[in-house]
Amino acid sequence: MGIRNIFGTANLKSLLKNKSFLGGAALGVVLAAGVSAAAMTGLGQAPGLYDGAQLLKTADLTPVKPPNGAPMSFADMIERVSPAVVSIETKGKIKVDAVPSLPGFSFPGQDPNGGREQEVRGAGSGFFISADGYVVTNNHVVEGATEITVKLTNDKELPATVIGRDEATDLAVLKVEGKDFPFVRWELERKPRVGDWVVAVGNPFNFSNTATAGIVSAYGRDLRESGTSYIDYLQIDAAINRGNSGGPTFDLYGKVIGVNTAIVTPSGANAGVGFAIPAETANKITQQLMTGAKIARGYIGVSILPVSKEIAESLNLVDTTGAFVAELPRGGPAEKAGLQVGDIIKSVNGTAVKSPTDLTRRIADIKAGEKVVVEVLRNGQVSKITVTATLRPSEGDLARGAQGGEEGSSSSSSSESGSAPVIGLSVKALSPDVRKTFGIAAEVNGVVITDLDANSDGAEEGLRPGDVIVQANNQVLTSDTQFKSIVADLQKSGRPSILLLINRDGRNAPLVLSLKAPEAPKP
Repeated sequence: MGIRNIFGTANLKSLLKNKSFLGGAALGVVLAAGVSAAAMTGLGQAPGLYDGAQLLKTADLTPVKPPNGAPMSFADMIERVSPAVVSIETKGKIKVDAVPSLPGFSFPGQDPNGGREQEVRGAGSGFFISADGYVVTNNHVVEGATEITVKLTNDKELPATVIGRDEATDLAVLKVEGKDFPFVRWELERKPRVGDWVVAVGNPFNFSNTATAGIVSAYGRDLRESGTSYIDYLQIDAAINRGNSGGPTFDLYGKVIGVNTAIVTPSGANAGVGFAIPAETANKITQQLMTGAKIARGYIGVSILPVSKEIAESLNLVDTTGAFVAELPRGGPAEKAGLQVGDIIKSVNGTAVKSPTDLTRRIADIKAGEKVVVEVLRNGQVSKITVTATLRPSEGDLARGAQGGEEGSSSSSSSESGSAPVIGLSVKALSPDVRKTFGIAAEVNGVVITDLDANSDGAEEGLRPGDVIVQANNQVLTSDTQFKSIVADLQKSGRPSILLLINRDGRNAPLVLSLKAPEAPKP
């Protein structure tokens, strides 16, 4: 069965970007979806639903007792908690492609180094966790924002500042000036069960104070494509959409069991598969962020993969537990201690490692400078190696490959460009260094995209640096020269497009691109 039949669509964005942040991974994603804050002006909740006195009531001083069995209505609980839920509007600037240079001329907003700054707007949700104005939301809602506005349910708008944010868990804490704000509490005693009723409240598509209901569909979900391995997400089927990011999911007692963060969708809209950061994790991180502290995590410097069934069979292992060491950054703690690529990490400090994610979280809880006893399986023999943990680099440093990798992920990005672009794509052959730079597995072959023109068909379809072109025109690729030759031959023959097979994170997807060169940006 082909990729088209498996996924039901040939659109690369659907095939390779089916996990979506609800408020956009950065400012401007809401705009890209066609729903900006400006575009929706006047479509929010009408003023007057809560007067000032009502708004200042604490949202959950008296927990709502749910009825036995299926509730007749969620109205009482929603009425109590909704004043604590806020809409968040952001403004920021991004640099767009430079216009063609004209001696003696400049354009409004153009950077001296070429390129222009364009204002973008974003929208999301959040909620008060204290009476003195601390608001929880997602990091991706406010990342890069130069101006943040919190809008209450009575339509009152307050400026907000970022007190702290954590990219790894996608959480942020804001502060607004004032007191006696309604607030909600975390559910830290009772773990949600599959089948429990939940209510999500937020700001989807800028429709403020929207409530939807559903159930807990699953828990312990690992969304590694979201950029973090530190969270066991709750999966819920309550309708959540873009703009719900950072909003709360409540249980029937009116306590927060999760922070809405991501959806899986083939279309960009709700498909009944949403994910929330569990209350236990969110409370732990936000309590630290409220003090202005940065989240410190341990690091030993290994890029790891799951022990697949095939790996287990080839090594005659009895199970697939542990973490397979795929790469070791040069000079990192693990390499210095003697770990090797191909080792399988079976335990840390005497506790068995179930999976790469389990190892990632275990190492994150270790303080810099502490000794870590790692038990590894190598060539059928078990040995113990002591590694001295260091402070985990920032997400930005890891993304730039400054430390060569991170626990729980074998992917990284690079600004390294290939040779002259073809149809807007710069590509390189998969040399060992290139594989290491982009975290490309040994079994993936082809040429890697190192850069692409922002105006190209490939960029429009969602291609990005690090994607591997496995085939072009049904021919298996082994070099960048071969790719260029195939494109040139098709262009000479008058063919309007080319069929590519793209691999991203181990998944293949077909993609048809125009053979026309991208147009230069217009002023």
